[in-house]
Amino acid sequence: MNGVVFDIKRYAIHDGPGIRTTVFFKGCPLRCSWCQNPESQDTSVEISMQPNRCIRCGACLDVCPNTTDRHPSGEPVVDRSVCTRCGACVEVCPSGARSLAGKRMSVSQLTEVVDRDELFYDESGGGVTFSGGEPLMQPEFLIACLAACKSRGHHTALDTCGYAPLDTMLAAAAQTDLFLYDLKLMDDGRHKDLVGVSNEIILENLRELDRLGARIWIRFPLIPGFNDDNENMEATADFVRSLKGPPPIHLLPYHRIGSDKYGRFAVPYTIEDIRSPTRLRVSQIAGRLAEQGLDVRIGG
Repeated sequence: MNGVVFDIKRYAIHDGPGIRTTVFFKGCPLRCSWCQNPESQDTSVEISMQPNRCIRCGACLDVCPNTTDRHPSGEPVVDRSVCTRCGACVEVCPSGARSLAGKRMSVSQLTEVVDRDELFYDESGGGVTFSGGEPLMQPEFLIACLAACKSRGHHTALDTCGYAPLDTMLAAAAQTDLFLYDLKLMDDGRHKDLVGVSNEIILENLRELDRLGARIWIRFPLIPGFNDDNENMEATADFVRSLKGPPPIHLLPYHRIGSDKYGRFAVPYTIEDIRSPTRLRVSQIAGRLAEQGLDVRIGG
């Protein structure tokens, strides 16, 4: 059993309670224009290219089995339409301009990394968080990893957009202590336009997890001009209040930290003009939600 992982962050403190190890799976069914991890969207290993590091030595051209790389006008290019992602160019690149985004890991390889920080989990009430991308796009690998972590006594959290078959969600729930569940837009039409899919499955899966008594934290990415309007905030509050508890809602203010990564994968960043919400704006929204009886927190 193995899957594709693009990053593992140890000592994470914003992906659930305590000190955690966050494992990032590749592959996502959504296409949010504000995505901070463009390397997470494709399910396969990819070539990451940083032109500013290229010294134009031509080593990549010499080893590429499909002559996929060209340097028109002196600028390096990866022809992704025919690139087989073999990684030969990465191995010979002397400047680090090329790297592989993603690698295959077995369950045992992953748990070996996770187990290194068991002491920190025990002392802080932390554990392991599976994020992405969308971990549920690799369901068998995810559930095997969750089960392996549970068998070791590690607290498990699943950071999910919720867009997955219900049986997959329920199978994961049997091995998950905490869901970090994204809610972005309540209007289905706007959700389709801005995220790329309907939110019907997302909302129904959340309702079902709630009926089962799963522990849930709602995560709301706050994107100015996209989902911070009063109508969406009120609809979100109404929905969250309809759940048991109701669960806490974490506001995650938009930031541009991941915007530079888009160029490495020849993906356009379409919201260059969007800026992070001000502290005052975030505080106002948090206050408005709190007035409606919700437990509101700022950050992960």
